[in-house]
Amino acid sequence: MAAGAAVRAWMLVLCLWGAVTGDQNITARIGKPLVLNCKGAPKKPPQQLEWKLNTGRTEAWKVLSPQGDPWDSVARVLPNGSLLLPAVGIQDEGTFRCRATSRSGKETKSNYRVRVYQIPGKPEIVDPASELMAGVPNKVGTCVSEGGYPAGTLSWHLDGKTLTPDGKGVSVKEETKRHPETGLFTLHSELMVTPTRGGALHPTFSCSFTPGLPRRRALHTAPIQLRVWSEHRGGEGPSVGEHMSEYTVPLEEVQLVVEPEGGAVALGGTVTLTCEAPAQPPPQIHWIKDGRPLPLPPGPVLLLPEVGPEDQGTYSCVATHPSHGPQESGAVSISLIGSVEGPGLETLALSLGILGGLGTVALLIGVIMWHRRRQRRGQERKVPENQEEEEEERAELNQPEEPEAAESSTGGP
Repeated sequence: MAAGAAVRAWMLVLCLWGAVTGDQNITARIGKPLVLNCKGAPKKPPQQLEWKLNTGRTEAWKVLSPQGDPWDSVARVLPNGSLLLPAVGIQDEGTFRCRATSRSGKETKSNYRVRVYQIPGKPEIVDPASELMAGVPNKVGTCVSEGGYPAGTLSWHLDGKTLTPDGKGVSVKEETKRHPETGLFTLHSELMVTPTRGGALHPTFSCSFTPGLPRRRALHTAPIQLRVWSEHRGGEGPSVGEHMSEYTVPLEEVQLVVEPEGGAVALGGTVTLTCEAPAQPPPQIHWIKDGRPLPLPPGPVLLLPEVGPEDQGTYSCVATHPSHGPQESGAVSISLIGSVEGPGLETLALSLGILGGLGTVALLIGVIMWHRRRQRRGQERKVPENQEEEEEERAELNQPEEPEAAESSTGGP
């Protein structure tokens, strides 16, 4: 029992010692004063202590002591040994250490990890939409937060629930900028949504900013409520006259023109799609590929430069007009002509090469066969000639010697 109590007592002492001498995380608001205590330092001078700083203002560890002069009005050691930073800045983020020796000779170390923050003002939605069209991408607005540090995050909400970008019905385009002098961040978040037909007629959107430091509740914008148009239904929603000018031209049939004609283009070429939807006021034009809306700003012309395999597909355009709702054009197909002809030419060249090689081999074989036949004919001609010569030689050898004997007999006495 006594041994166990002793062990627990030592563990308590070690925990307390770690709490005193271990690193402490300090958060300070930008522009406010910050005081860091040097534990173990005598309350009255003279004191034996030393502060060491490793921050954004120092290339390496910088040393401050009570006997030293204030460091460019950035920090100074107080009479009780504490370190004072009159106005904390972003460059003061870093590590602070103090080593103090008491009059009894005991040495104590204090370590601090300092981070700074700045809470921006409430975010706001700029350039909000006045209404939305079902079935096509719509820009709801841009949420802006200025003057925060660290950057933090922006989130969009629909009817109080967080919207998650999925690349289809909901997409968010974010941008983060940092001021070159103050170092504070400005965030932009643009929301695009594609309302479903038959969905809510009056959705409510809002945006919130969540600080990166310190932990605190999010800041919310004022909500905006928009009207969703699907098609003109008598008696529902605003009247036509509220959205159309005095000089109104109804929306005619939507035509989609493609250049080059037919939509077939070589690899790396350019395709221009033009959506012709004459009406007054001009309708909004959105683009659809393979049945899915393209996350592009509205416009009557879609340019596809340097066409590649990923650009192939079926395209159409949707024109939305307050008096008629959305009208979709006929679809056109974009295809590559270079991807099919290329391998065909290579196959033709290979076939011609093979045929040429076979022809050469056949020619060589024919020459060899002709040469051999000629040699055989020569040999056949030489055999009869040799036989005739041998027969003549044999005939001469076998002739009788009677004439010579007769001459010898007549020439006697």
